[in-house]
Amino acid sequence: MENLKKWKAWAIISTCLLVLVSLLYVTSLSNKNQKKEVQPEEIVEPVSEEVSWLSLWKEDAEAKVFLEEYMKDITDENSANFIPVENRIAVFDLDGTLFCETDPVYFDHMLFMHRVLEDPDHEASEFELQVAEKVQEFIDTGSYPSGLDNLHGQGVASAFAGMTVREFYDYVKAYGQTASPGYNNMNRGDAFYLPMIEIIEFLQENEFKTYIVSGTDRLIVRGALEGLSFLHIPANQIIGSDELLTTVNKGDKDGLDYTFTSEDELILAGEFQLKNLKMNKVTVIAQEIGIQPVLAFGNSSGDFAMANYTLTNNPYRSMAFMLCCDDTLRENGNETKAESMRKSCAENGYIAISMKDDWTTIYGDEVTRK
Repeated sequence: MENLKKWKAWAIISTCLLVLVSLLYVTSLSNKNQKKEVQPEEIVEPVSEEVSWLSLWKEDAEAKVFLEEYMKDITDENSANFIPVENRIAVFDLDGTLFCETDPVYFDHMLFMHRVLEDPDHEASEFELQVAEKVQEFIDTGSYPSGLDNLHGQGVASAFAGMTVREFYDYVKAYGQTASPGYNNMNRGDAFYLPMIEIIEFLQENEFKTYIVSGTDRLIVRGALEGLSFLHIPANQIIGSDELLTTVNKGDKDGLDYTFTSEDELILAGEFQLKNLKMNKVTVIAQEIGIQPVLAFGNSSGDFAMANYTLTNNPYRSMAFMLCCDDTLRENGNETKAESMRKSCAENGYIAISMKDDWTTIYGDEVTRK
């Protein structure tokens, strides 16, 4: 009897195991059949989309087409025009090329006027007031007075003498946060041409080192650009007009006879040194960058020397672009100046950029002229 009970128990266990194995087999077979039933069209493949870096440019814009073709050519290692990364240098003017220069005139000129005529903490000298009269003449007539380049440079150096570099940067940034007089929904320091910012991003994505080479005071440009979330050009890639720096304790001593101490700070010495326009742009590029650029972007005759230097005897394929200020609806354009620039482009082998015809926006659709 005991053996029978054991046999029955074993029979029951064996039966249960057989049923379990059968169930597992059926389940496995069912899963295989389900996998076989998946149709090819049900498999979703990842979609690869090419990033459009110049999305604010019209598709048929000549400058856009040329630049995109150029980039494919010079980044292709199999191309005869391949440019090694270390030689991918692009130089940009600032005012009128990346940034508004007609509000109503240059940012640095309006900053000077604010300091001399409106700042209660500054007592203007007779010289500074005389320079302010010249700037006002420029504002009133639209014609740049002869000699104002250097006069304005010395005026800026004088008006901000004694400030530390940090204080000067902060002053420039604070002024940039004031409302633009000529545009709705924009501050003075936000007046960047968005399609041109896209070009800088496009170049940087392709391992270009991008420099600003401006006629504006170098420290003003650095202060204005510091901390911007949409434009990543470090301070050591910003070249501009220069003024002398000194320290709080150096006094009249020669730099060779003085050593910077832990109690010193760099301050503006009040002495103008160089206006970075025309041929001066070429010499500072050679001195500070040390490599001939392969791309140059400007907007005026003050940039022609830089453009010609980029194009002349260059061992690599090079191009120069010039903006034409032909948009009188979204921007304070001037068709006469724009037509003159288009003519210069045709004569010199530069590629013209039409603000009116090539760009879908300038500052963003929410920004309008007053």
